[in-house]
Amino acid sequence: MAFIVSKRLILAFMILFGACSSLPGGTLPSMVNGQALPSLAPMLERVTPSVVNIVTEGKQKIDESLANDPFFKRFFGNLKTEQQIAGTGSGVIIHAKLGHILTNYHVLEGADRIFVTLNDGRKYNAAIVGVDSRADLAILSIPPDRLSAIRFGNSDGLRVGDFVVAIGNPYGIGQSVTSGIISALHRNPGIGEYEDFIQTDASINLGNSGGALVNLNGELIGINTAILGGNSGGNIGIGFAIPINTAAGIIDQIVRYGQVERGMLGIEVSNVDPQTAAESGLTNNHGALIERVFPNSSAARAGLQAGDIIIRLNNTNINGASDVKGLIGSMRTGSLIGIVFVRAGRTRTTRTHIGTEAPGGQPFWEGINAEKITQ
Repeated sequence: MAFIVSKRLILAFMILFGACSSLPGGTLPSMVNGQALPSLAPMLERVTPSVVNIVTEGKQKIDESLANDPFFKRFFGNLKTEQQIAGTGSGVIIHAKLGHILTNYHVLEGADRIFVTLNDGRKYNAAIVGVDSRADLAILSIPPDRLSAIRFGNSDGLRVGDFVVAIGNPYGIGQSVTSGIISALHRNPGIGEYEDFIQTDASINLGNSGGALVNLNGELIGINTAILGGNSGGNIGIGFAIPINTAAGIIDQIVRYGQVERGMLGIEVSNVDPQTAAESGLTNNHGALIERVFPNSSAARAGLQAGDIIIRLNNTNINGASDVKGLIGSMRTGSLIGIVFVRAGRTRTTRTHIGTEAPGGQPFWEGINAEKITQ
């Protein structure tokens, strides 16, 4: 059976690439028509120095009711109220001259000490520049000594079926590379507050969090973040990554200000169903339907109304309600935003400044200016 499979593989290569010159018996060709077989190795040689392994150390509180229970104290004495914990993850060097590394917030959560190991074996203590727990992103810094930063791609241009490569530190065994395709876009599996994930079947496992999802040009298109696993917690071919275009605004805020200050537009939105799309003259179900506009909000001052369908924010097409939440959530208060929307079958535009979000999520709108609708 193995011999038959081998023959079939050889035949497949011959059909796909053309007839080969002499072949040693029982082996696959190393070259076809004078050309070497395709390999990801040259791209990975450029990219893997930009991906790092992260190890964390910290303390976790133990249930105090157990530690203070007289029964346990009698037999075991005073129990510790804290225990040492350790974690592993991955990160991506995004600013070589600043020593900045992008990773997931959950990789660092609860850590007292953070160690970063580079692809060449160098190891550093890392400091936290800033985090955004709601988007599950964080930036670390290490000494900017001979670092190689990754190049950003354009995650807005991705298509289902595009080939991708995941790079990270699964189970803490060291840097590993897996490949696959984009299985779906704009996924919202309900695992975080801000979701607009890339779904991929490239193997992502525990420890890959914070690592790079790259295209075949070696450009960063996503940060590997989560998986849907089986009973063992292993990969079953459903992994999720934060699109790099979504992360870009958060990165900018953390680098500039050390934190993320989220703005609000002052609307409630939902996905567009087929009937609403047809009634509005849309050829697909893309867009976000405004269900409610809050009084005195940035949206209200810009002239938006319930029933309007947002189809574009700045230079980003809107596929659904999560796109609006994610994009607005990544913009700082006071940022100017252009809005393209459909009302009664007509496309209109407006611009406004993002409002502020008070502690507890209540919006403040004072001092926010908006430009009225232009038709």
